[in-house]
Amino acid sequence: MLLVLIIACLLLIGLWFWLTQPLLSSATPSQQRTVEATRLQAHVHKLSVELTPRDESHVENLDRVAAYIKNEFSQFTESVSEQPYSLQGKSYRNVIARFGPETEERIVVGAHYDTAGPLPGADDNASGVAGLIELARLLSLQPPPLRIELVAFTLEEPPYFGTTGMGSSVHAESLRRQNIRVRAMFSLEMIGYFSDAPNSQRVPGGLLSAFYPSTGNFIAVVGRPGDWSLVRRTKAAMRNASPLPVYSINAPRIVSGVDFSDQLNYWHAGYNAVMITDTAFYRNPNYHTAHDTEEKLDYKRMAMVVEGVYAAVIDLAH
Repeated sequence: MLLVLIIACLLLIGLWFWLTQPLLSSATPSQQRTVEATRLQAHVHKLSVELTPRDESHVENLDRVAAYIKNEFSQFTESVSEQPYSLQGKSYRNVIARFGPETEERIVVGAHYDTAGPLPGADDNASGVAGLIELARLLSLQPPPLRIELVAFTLEEPPYFGTTGMGSSVHAESLRRQNIRVRAMFSLEMIGYFSDAPNSQRVPGGLLSAFYPSTGNFIAVVGRPGDWSLVRRTKAAMRNASPLPVYSINAPRIVSGVDFSDQLNYWHAGYNAVMITDTAFYRNPNYHTAHDTEEKLDYKRMAMVVEGVYAAVIDLAH
């Protein structure tokens, strides 16, 4: 019985280590803030109030959103382009901003700008797009040594989720066909909802609740078991960038939510990719409802997420 208990404990410790990527770091998180919450809030307001609805049936509005993102990107780099494609007789487009030299390898950071139905979509995913635009500003201040592509995706949401009609599928496949090497892909999927209330955080499955907080005041880095190194390095860089708590999970796609964003298409294309998220419906009760509005978001903590992602991108670029 003692041997069984020892083995069970060792297996539990191993599972905890494999899933959560614990870090033993004495580094003090940076207290210097480089992202202003007001800029993020302005972008979320524009997308979730002035440019709604942003679902697949409102193509004209999606074009207006794409034009807005393109204009914002163009303030920080001359290398901005669209990636148009047709689907069921309609035209949709990704918007791409490039930074750094033309290298054989690159880093991709993406966020989808469409919504699941005619909804405000402040957290899902105006927050991710706002973060993407702010990353463009940060990258313009000091050019990175590696090519960085920021991509605003269309059609992440149903009815095209999980199909080749997703904007991220179009982009990932275009890279694969050109044999372009991708060092890492980051998917910004809902990065603005936080709560300090007890029991505000849920997790997929009962066992995982032993490994993660029950308070939704952190950001999560999500990857497959094969993304172990990328997840660990991303988590370390984000933790050092700000005081915001950062947790991570490496889990197979059978765990609900692990593949619920654009990173899945880069996995399909053979690339390492992670999702940066506030955990969506595991925390945010307004997910895919009309209540996902701008005033529900925490822009100060959202700014820390962007600072963390920027730190991870720069760390990987070197």
